[in-house]
Order: sequence, then C-alpha cells, then structure tokens
Amino acid sequence: MPQNLAEQFSPEEIRETAMVDLAFHILKEKGEPMQYRNIMEEVARLKGFTDAEIQHYIAQLYTEINIDGRFVCVGKGTWGLKSWYPTEQASDSAVAQNVRDDYLDEDLEEEELFEDDANFSEESEDGEESYEEDFNGFENDEDVDEPEDEED
Repeated sequence: MPQNLAEQFSPEEIRETAMVDLAFHILKEKGEPMQYRNIMEEVARLKGFTDAEIQHYIAQLYTEINIDGRFVCVGKGTWGLKSWYPTEQASDSAVAQNVRDDYLDEDLEEEELFEDDANFSEESEDGEESYEEDFNGFENDEDVDEPEDEED
C-alpha cells in the first residue's frame, strides 16, 4: 500500500508534499479507515522523520486532518475519507459522536461544579437552603450604603 506511494512519487515530491496530502493519499490507497497513529507512522516513514520530528509534527498533522474537509472521523482516533460515506451518514455520525463526547466532558465538569456549590450552602431543618447568615447586620434597606455619585 504505502510502498506504492513511494514508487509513485519521487523523494523530492514526497519531501515537498504536505503531510495532510500524504495522509489523504495513504487513506485513498488503503481504501479503508485507519487509526491516526498508523497514518502518522506512514507519513513519517515516507518523509523519513526521526522520532523527534514525529513528536514535533504529531499534533500539527492531527489538526490539519481535523480541519480538512476531505477527512472524517469515523470512530475514536479512526479517520477515513469523506468521499467514502454518504453525506448525511458521514456528517450525522461525526456530529453525533462529537456532541456526545462534548456533553460528557463539559457537562460533567459543570455538574461537578454545581455539586461543589451545593456543599457550600447550608440547609435548615426542613431541608431548605438558608442564606440568612449572609445578611446578618442588615436589618433593613437603610443599613446598606448607597454608592456616591462621582462628578467628573
């Protein structure tokens, strides 16, 4: 599979080709979705990257694949070509997966914050929250200082 790419392109062409374009050719040649780490390994092999260069470029390639309209995430860390899937199926499954993941991450954190807030409030004997201590010393509105108007 990737051997064919090495045969199709000269070393100079591979060196000058963007990583995301190589990833596209790799997936197109294979004809089925691949794990991102395998895509990165093939790109690195074609480009002759060292381990340090792989570490340097790993996030860049992921970002480029993520924003490039030719690719679609079809599972956790698995990428395919958008052209392989009917438009509705590709967008619906990708959106559904991302929405679910976003809910689990963001809303879980938000729920934990609400739980933490609940621990700070006091409850009265009948189970109602009580904020009376927050207002000790303020018997009526006259006890509250009004802000002074400043003249320019």
